[in-house]
Amino acid sequence: MSTVVAETDVPVASEPGGPPIPLGRRVELPGRGTTFVREVEGPPGAPTVLLLHGLMASGGLNWFQAFGPLSSRFRVVALDHRGHGRGIRSWKRFRLKDCADDAARLLDQLDIDKVVVAGYSMGGPIAQLLWHRYPERVAGLVFGATSNRFVPGVRERLMVVTAVSTAAGSTRIGQMATRIPLQPLQRHIPTAVRARPNSLRSWAAAEMRRHDPRMVAEALAATCTFDSQRWLKQVEVPTALMVTRRDRAIPAQEQLRLLLAIPDAEVHQFDEGHTWCAKPSFGPALLDVCGRVAGAAGLR
Repeated sequence: MSTVVAETDVPVASEPGGPPIPLGRRVELPGRGTTFVREVEGPPGAPTVLLLHGLMASGGLNWFQAFGPLSSRFRVVALDHRGHGRGIRSWKRFRLKDCADDAARLLDQLDIDKVVVAGYSMGGPIAQLLWHRYPERVAGLVFGATSNRFVPGVRERLMVVTAVSTAAGSTRIGQMATRIPLQPLQRHIPTAVRARPNSLRSWAAAEMRRHDPRMVAEALAATCTFDSQRWLKQVEVPTALMVTRRDRAIPAQEQLRLLLAIPDAEVHQFDEGHTWCAKPSFGPALLDVCGRVAGAAGLR
């Protein structure tokens, strides 16, 4: 049974000054540890979208623009991955496949059979592994700002974008570093919120300070060496790509590598960068794409 700390269907901020997102709860995954989940029930009988966040993010930080739009059609579940936010802590080396196994065990605990899985950045490889290891649980796949293979050059870009924050929360330098990847977020805060210009930054920095520096560094290495070329071509569930054309971390041409493995995937291109998930436009776009995948999978 899961252990509930706090839960609500009403969007509220999890930290002072943070965006309106659902409170979360801690869920014990037997034999694995305790993770942290944010949920919105959605309409009665709605299908579920499982949200898998990116490197140096958390379930709240990556998806705060998506909870509201998605909940108009779906039950929404977003967990914190190992070493990120309030996710599982372990002395074991971080492995992407362990994150996929955590997600599958979470579905067991929540009594959820099948889901549409949306993976952003590092969440893309985790989504691929979840399908590969538990195909019976995945009704459809949505990939955002990600790829199936991080080739030399892309690896270096990922390291530049994320490595500066791997010590977040443990030292003064780490706390200062958390501000660097968040600067683009400030440009996308609605005007009504700008009266408190540091609120979103403070909340995001607090989320990032919860990360385990060692595990995040290992997550970076695991993501940079990920390669699913050998088996991803077996995907037969409805799949969609959300390609960020201005992405400096994972260029659009690298995201489109997924088409070599899944040629029937729908492609939706957006004139955005890697931090698009922080913009208000992200949520409605994700709802549209997830809705198309769910419809193709027969989930109504």
